[in-house]
This record gives sequence, structure tokens and C-alpha cells, in this order.
Amino acid sequence: MTSPKKSELTRSRILSEGRALVLASGFGGLGLTELLSTSGVPKGSFYYYFTSKEAFGCEMLKDYVADYLAALDAIIARPAPAAERMNSFFSAALGGEAGSMADRCLVVKLAAEIADLSEDMRHILDQGVIAVCGRLAVLIRAGVEDGSIIAQPDPEAAATLLYSQWLGAAIIAKLSRSAGPLEQALADTQTRFFV
Repeated sequence: MTSPKKSELTRSRILSEGRALVLASGFGGLGLTELLSTSGVPKGSFYYYFTSKEAFGCEMLKDYVADYLAALDAIIARPAPAAERMNSFFSAALGGEAGSMADRCLVVKLAAEIADLSEDMRHILDQGVIAVCGRLAVLIRAGVEDGSIIAQPDPEAAATLLYSQWLGAAIIAKLSRSAGPLEQALADTQTRFFV
């Protein structure tokens, strides 16, 4: 296996540092000078890696969605009842070292901001949410089969509404600076879905 080229490592570092800065300040608040300084990249180098700030935003969101889906796929692949796997996914949203869903979710942070700013960025996030909901529907169907999740008339619709509830709870948790809304979402999920 070949090791990544220096340019690939630099690009990856810019994306990683950029994600952290966007989580802190939003996409509009991201200054290229701060991004390059934080990434340890010379000022003129940004356009070697990305044609524009929007192109950077698209690549950052693609990486974020890929990481998010990989983490969810790892949970789905566990050998446990589906309700336990779903509970693990949503319990992680309450927080840990990286913070709660309210602190680390780019959908929560950027959906309203980029929906009117960039059609390409909006589309990437929208497709990511659709993919998450599809995976949750898979878990719901698996849980009905293994007897750990209450049957839902339409697993896809149930998954979409469930994830929408969690996104809303994360926004309210961010506004209130309280874990309460996420805790309530977890309790409601357990009541409505788990046998």
C-alpha cells in the first residue's frame, strides 16, 4: 500500500481544520486566511487545492457525510438487536468528548445558512440526510424482524420523521445550551420504537 502524497495530506488537513472552524463559526464566518493559518498552509496555496471557497465547502461536506455514514454503517454492522444498535447511534448524539449532536453536526450548523447560499452544498447535505434516513429505515425493518422494534406502517417515513425530530432537538439544544431536548428525543425514541 502506498502512502498518501504530501499534497493529499495537506488537502486533508485543510478539510479537517476547515470543518472544525465551520462548526465554530459557520461557513460565512470562515475566513480563508484563518483556515490556511490554522492548517499551516501558505496563503497562496488554497487555490491549488480548491477552485473557490464554495468548492472547498462542497469537498468538506462530502468528507463529513462520508465520515458520518461510515460511523453509522459501523453501528449497523454490529451483531446486536436492531433496537440496541439504534439506541447506540442516538445515545452517541447526546455527547462525549467531541460534544453533542448540537455541537458537532454540520446539518444542524449549516442547513439554514447554505440552503440559500449554495445549491451544490445544499444538495450534498440533503443527500446525506436522505442516506442517513435510509439506513435508519433498514434498522427499523431489521428490528421488526428481530422483535426489538415496534412495527411501523412505513419504515422510510418513520425513519425520516425520527431523524427530523433529532435534528430539531439538536437545534433547540444548541439554542438552549442544554442537553434536555436531546435527552427528551432519546426517551421518545425508546418509547415509540423499542419493544
